[in-house]
Amino acid sequence: MTITLKYRLALVTLFGSIAIAASACAAPAAPPYISEFTSMAAPTAAPAMPESAGRAPVQPAGEAADQSVQQRLIIRTAELTIVVKDTQEQMSALAKLAEEFGGFVVSSSASRVQDDALQGYITLRVDATRFDEAMNRIRALAVEVRSESVRGEDVTAEYVDLDARLRNLEATEAQLQKILEQATTTEDVLAVYRELTQIREQIEQIKGRMKYLSQSAALATISVTLIPDALAQPIQVGGWRPEGVAKSAVEALIATLQGLASLLIWLVIVVLPVLLILAAPISLIVLLIRRARRNKGVEAAKTS
Repeated sequence: MTITLKYRLALVTLFGSIAIAASACAAPAAPPYISEFTSMAAPTAAPAMPESAGRAPVQPAGEAADQSVQQRLIIRTAELTIVVKDTQEQMSALAKLAEEFGGFVVSSSASRVQDDALQGYITLRVDATRFDEAMNRIRALAVEVRSESVRGEDVTAEYVDLDARLRNLEATEAQLQKILEQATTTEDVLAVYRELTQIREQIEQIKGRMKYLSQSAALATISVTLIPDALAQPIQVGGWRPEGVAKSAVEALIATLQGLASLLIWLVIVVLPVLLILAAPISLIVLLIRRARRNKGVEAAKTS
C-alpha cells in the first residue's frame, strides 16, 4: 500500500472514531418531565421520528433555521389483572380488540385452576396513539379490576444518539468507498475492505436497534391476566367454605350411588347366573328325594 493511501485510510478511520465518540457524548438523557426535545445541532443531525409512535404533536420552539423540535419517543407498557364472568369469551374479545386497535396478539394461554375454573393470560400490542382508549375498553370488559400498572420508557435520547452515530458511520463508509476506488494493489483493496466490513457491521447494528425502538414506541404492550368470577369471590367464613363442604357431600352421595349401582350390576350379571347354575342340581336332588318318599308312602299304603 502506498504511503499516501495508508495515510488517508488512517485519517479516515481516526476521524470516524472521534466523530462517533463525540456523538455518543453529545446526546445526554433529557429530564422525564420535558415533553419536547430541542436539538441545537444542524438539521441533518436530527432524526425523523416514526409517525406511528404514540406521541402528541409538538410545535416548533423557534424560527431559527438551525433548530428543530422532535417529539418524544416513549415505549409504553401496561399490566392488568381483571375479574371476568367468562374467561374464554373475554379472551376472544381481547384478541379482536388488538386487531381493531391496529395491533396483534403476542401470546395467550389458559389453564384450569381451583374448582376447574378457567384462568387466562394474554399479551397484546396496540397502536400507541390509542393506548388510553384501549385501556378503557379492557376495563369495560371486567367485572372488577384487581390491579393495574402502566409504565413509560423515554428512549428519545438513545434514538437521537444512534441516529448521529449512524450518520457519522455512513460518512466514514462513503470516504472508504472513495479510497477503495483508488486502491491499485491487492493489499490496498483488502485493507480498505476490512475497514468497510467493520463499518457496515456497525451500521447494520445501529439500524436494527433504531428499528426496534421505533416499532416498540409505535405499538404499546398490554399484558392481561383474566380471573374467573367464581374463583375470585369464594364464599368463605373463618376458613370454612360451605360451597366446598356441599361439593364434597354431593361427590360422596354420587360415589355411594355409583357403588350401589355397581353392586347391583355385579349381582345381576355375575352372582345370579352362578347361583342358578349351583341351584339346578340341588333342586333336582331335592325333587328326586321327594319323589322317592312319595313312592314309598304309596307302597306302604297298598300293603296295609
